[in-house]
Formats: sequence, C-alpha cells, structure tokens
Amino acid sequence: MKINFFCLALLLLFYSGFAQSKDELRVRDFFWGANDIHSNTLEIPEKWKNESAVVLFKNENYDFNKSGMNINYTTSTRKRIKLLDKNAVLRFSEFTFDDLFTSPTKAYIYFVPVTIKAKRKKGYYVGIKVIKQDGTEIVIDFENESVQQDEETKIAISNLEVGDIIDYYIYKEEPFRSKIAYGFDPVESILSDEYPIVDYKLFFETENDFFINFNSFNGAPKLKEIKTEKNNTRRYSLEASDIEKYDSKNWFYPLVELPTYKFQVFFARSGRYEETAMAFLPEKENIIKNNVSQDEVLKLYDERFKPSYKIKSVDRFLEDKNITNDTEKVTAAYYYLRHYYLTRYVEAYYIREAGIMNYPFGYYNFSPLDLDDQKEFIIRFGKFLKDEKIPYEIVVAKKRFDGSIDDLLIEQNVNVVLKINLPNPLFLEYFGPYTSVNEISPFLEGTDIYTLSASKNNLDRIEKSKLPTSSYLDNESRKEITFSLDNNLSEATVNIKSRHKGHQKNDQFYGKLIYTDYVYEDYEKYQTESFIELLSKKTRAEYEPKIEALKTQLEEKRLEGLQKLTESEFGIDKIEDYVFEIQETGRYGFDSYFSYEESFKVKDAFVKKAGPNHIVELGKLITDQIDLTEKDRERTENIYMTYPRSYFYKITFKIPAGYEVAGLEKFNINVDNTTGSFVSEAVLKGDEIELSVNKNYKHNYEPNSNWPLMVEFLDAANQFTNEKMLLKKL
Repeated sequence: MKINFFCLALLLLFYSGFAQSKDELRVRDFFWGANDIHSNTLEIPEKWKNESAVVLFKNENYDFNKSGMNINYTTSTRKRIKLLDKNAVLRFSEFTFDDLFTSPTKAYIYFVPVTIKAKRKKGYYVGIKVIKQDGTEIVIDFENESVQQDEETKIAISNLEVGDIIDYYIYKEEPFRSKIAYGFDPVESILSDEYPIVDYKLFFETENDFFINFNSFNGAPKLKEIKTEKNNTRRYSLEASDIEKYDSKNWFYPLVELPTYKFQVFFARSGRYEETAMAFLPEKENIIKNNVSQDEVLKLYDERFKPSYKIKSVDRFLEDKNITNDTEKVTAAYYYLRHYYLTRYVEAYYIREAGIMNYPFGYYNFSPLDLDDQKEFIIRFGKFLKDEKIPYEIVVAKKRFDGSIDDLLIEQNVNVVLKINLPNPLFLEYFGPYTSVNEISPFLEGTDIYTLSASKNNLDRIEKSKLPTSSYLDNESRKEITFSLDNNLSEATVNIKSRHKGHQKNDQFYGKLIYTDYVYEDYEKYQTESFIELLSKKTRAEYEPKIEALKTQLEEKRLEGLQKLTESEFGIDKIEDYVFEIQETGRYGFDSYFSYEESFKVKDAFVKKAGPNHIVELGKLITDQIDLTEKDRERTENIYMTYPRSYFYKITFKIPAGYEVAGLEKFNINVDNTTGSFVSEAVLKGDEIELSVNKNYKHNYEPNSNWPLMVEFLDAANQFTNEKMLLKKL
C-alpha cells in the first residue's frame, strides 16, 4: 500500500495563448524552461513497443527548508508518457492523475481513491502539454479550462492520437510557521506504475533541524547523498531505470513484495523538542536513519506510555456492579469507557453536522476529546489495569500491508494493543462505536510483534512474539433465505434473515446501523441521559422537533441506500416493498451476532417462462461470486486476504401448486481443499426445496503455489450462481 495517493479525474483540452502569474511562470520555467534536460526524451525501448503506454520518465521532488520560524515544504511530480495504442489514447482523454493536489500534512492509503475538491489552493501549480508526433507542443490552460463537476476537477482534450506524448507536472508549495517539533506525514510508495517506466528519479533536500528516516525495501535502489556547496544543505537521490509495469491485483499487498521506498521527515528545532518527539529520530540531522532497534522501541514507549489519569467513573461503575472476576472486570470497563468517552457524544456530533446546533457539546460536563487516540487509550486503560493489579503487556505491531515489524522505520505506522495476561488472555484496541473485546484488527492478526512489559514502574522488557489469527469459523456470515412465487409465477417474495459475527460483521455495520441503533442501546445499558434530556424544558421545545426530523431523515436515507444495495447485489433493476429491521447489534462481543431481517418483492426476476414450464435461477440467491478472467488465472503473486471467513446459506423455495421440479442435481457441489471450499446440497422435502450452501476462505494468506487450489472453489461458487432449476407443469 502507498501513502499520499489521490484520485483526480481529468479530461485534457487543448488551449494556448493564456496569461499566467509570475509564480506560475516561475514554476513552468523550472520544469519546461531552457534547462529542461528531458526536452528531447521522446523514444521508448524496443522491448516495450507493444505496451499500451510507456512512462518516458518520472521525477519526484521533496524539499524541506526553513527561515527563522518559517518552514516551507515543496513537493512536485513530473511525468512524460508516450501513448502507443487506442486504449491509451482513450485512457488519457478521460484519465485519472496520480498524486495530484497531494497534501503533505495528510496520509492516504494506496489504491484507495479519494476525490479532490475542485478549488485549487494557493501554492498549487499544474502544467500539462501535449507533444505531437511532428514536434508541435500544445500547452493546456489548466487554470481557466478546468471545470468542477461532482466535486472533481475535470479538463477535456480532443484529437489525441497514437504516438502523442503527455507531459505534465504537479507542483505544490506549503509554507507554515512552527516553533515546536513537527512530523511531516510519511511517504510510502512502490516504484512501479501502471505503465513501464524508462527512467525514475526521486530527489529530496533538507537542512539543519530536519531529521530523516528513509529506507528502500524489496530490492529498490538505495538512497544516495549528493554533494552540495552549502554546509547546512543536504540533498539525496534515488534513481532507477527499466521498471516493469505493475498490474493492480486483488488480494495483494504491493508494499510487502514490490520494490518500495519509505520515508518521513521530522522537524525539531532543539534538543528539547527532539527528546519529546513521538518519533524514532536519528542521532543527528546528517544521518539517514534506516532501521529501528528493539531498544529504541522500548525507550520511546517507556517515556510515552507511563500509566496515568485515573478514571474515577469506571471505579464507581464497577463498584455498583460488584464485579470481582478480572476477565469480567476488564470487559465491563472496556465497554463502559467506550460509552463514557465515545458513544454518548455521537448524537451531539450528528446534531452539529446537521446544523441544528453550533456546539452541542457544551451541554455535557465532560470533553468528548479527552481520550481520542490509541496511545492515549494505552495510558489511561493501563492506569486502570495497574490500579486493579491486573497484569498486562503493550503490543507494538505493524499492519500486514506495511511489511514486517523487523522493518519498522516510521513511528506513525505503529499500532498499539493491550494484551491482558489472564488465564485466557484478552486483547484490547482503542475503541470505535462497534469494537469488541478480543477484536484485533484483521490487518494485525498473525503478525510478528513486540511486547513491552514492566517489572516495576517502567517498561523494561521487550520480547518478540506473534498475534493470534482468527479462524474462518470465527468470521461467519449466515443467511436464511425464503423464496416464493405468486400464483402467476411472475412476482417473487424474498425474506432474508442475516447473522454476522467476527470480522464479517464489521463490513455490515456501515450503512446498516445508524446512530440511534447503538447510542440509544448504550443509553439504556448505562442509564445515561440522551442529548435531549440534557436540555432545559424551553430549549428542548425548540430543538426536539429538529432532532426527531434528523432521525427520520437518517432512517429514510438508510432504507433508500439499502434498497439500492440489495438491487445491486441481486442484479435487479427495481425491488418493491423493501423492509429492513435490526434484531441484535452484536456490539458486545467479537463472537456475538449482528442480526437483521430484510424482505422485498420483485417482478420478472429469478424466473423465466419456457413454454408451459418455468426456469428458476435459484443460484443467483447467493448473489454474484468472483468470476475469474484468463488473466486472473495466470496469477503469480502471493495472495493476501484481509481475514479467513465463512459463508452459510440456507435457501428454502416453496414449489408452486401444479408443478414439479427437475435439475436439482446440478446444485450438489463439493469442492474442498486446504485453501477453501464450496459445498452445496439440494434436498426435496415435500413441496419445498432446501438448498444448503457453504463457502470458506480458510486462511488470510496463501502462497502463489496454492492459487490453482483457490481457483477450484472460486470457480465452483461462480458456477453455482449460473445454475437453474426447471419447474415443469404437471
């Protein structure tokens, strides 16, 4: 995965003769002026002549400079791309720029598209030109010809031809003032692109008070220092050539396997700020730090994770409950604090966002931001555990997509978890509205970790260990589907009872739960007042109708969104009489079920008339499965899935009076191997058909040598969706 990756849709339009500001001309001259060493870079290697397009060169620059209290961070990217076929012409007539308008003060995950607001900030400059085959250069007026549409910045180009070259740059200057330590957001990037790259260069420049963590991984070239005339200025480069293209793959972590570089720059004016920085800093500014030792991990977190801030309310809560068992005590405290610090304020957040009140938090006597990140959680919950004399360790981990803990380089990539050392250990992560005790992020499961522990008051022990991995049966989705037809066999009624547990339910929470489902559940459980109950009688009379209207609006939007989702999942244009009802939220245990029921009616779907008979597409009731292309089947990469998981379906179909069934044997499938399985069975019981279906992904990782085994059960599942049953007229 890559950090600082934005998606911005662009359509290029020819334009010339436009006016530019002094700064725009300065930046343009920097890239395209008389000193442009790439002005004659026009040809591609013979080996890539059959590619769709080739990147002739890609240059990236990161400059960090200061003057007094002022800091200036400058980033730029320049690419020159030769279009070699009609697909590339189409792609770049309506294409997506990478890294356009990237902010250095925000981190973004690679391959997660983020749309950029159209309005360009001061200090951003974009240059685009097209070089025709006869050498004619046409510069695009990005500033005046770009348009805003659907919160995207778009530009149009016509008359692109095979053989044309696109040359563009993105330049950003971000000045700001800082007296204290400041960590710039990390940059993590693979070298490869969607097209082959002939020449790649990365440069960055720093000076005194800027500390650099940088390393190359998976065979990427090492960073080299470039001599400069100024003693306090340091310049570095990373250079590579003949980089093959990278085709984006499902279930793959680029940062783990492809040539990659990662770096972070940290600014600290004095030794005092260096000591307090939440970072693994090099000893001196002129040293590039390329690894982090276990001793450094222990030292940093011993200083930062000292248990403090006693939470008196949790003590009172536990006293009232008279809980003595440590497992029950930790569990009760976690869920209580989830409400105390988070869910009881959620309603106020919605009220503010809806514009009902400017600052509804003023009606509470406690700040909702008092415990607002994972590290603060470690400090405060650690204090509770210490006071209760419950043994614990601090887990230091990295997400699977970011590589091994042995390659730890950037502190911001660290995730911390509490491990409670009881006979059956408990794991606690910083809470969200739906998190549970013993719920470890699937991106951390199975990873190598460091555990930190204290013999007395300070963390003084660090050991290498490994986090457990949930099984495919721990992460389960179950659906009971009842499918029936009306007398004319033209309208179907579908009832679905869904139950999800483990990591499977996390994907279901978003879009299905609205705040009233879980906030009011917590209000009742912990006997806390709802927001409206905090208001005076007069204020309540003013705001209660607005808050009720907000709830109604959220409910209507949920129902509308879920109806569209259901239509999409089943491949249906329109369903009617859609109903959705939650049975249990499943928020108080990793193995508890989030359950809900849905029902709808649909006409002219699932059933097709065939003379006096009818064809019923029962296989479609498990919704679309993965349909592998020939290219997918040739996979050579290892397989990284988020978590192992299982799916169970029980489908009941009532046979209409006057008909019998044929073709049930096609629904009996059994594919089971070490990577996964797809097993289904059809049984005729009186006037009903029962289909039992089970699909399992048994591990979160498979070596590429096991890919053919995965293909077996993936193909079986996809084939099931295409199977049909015949209703024969008696």
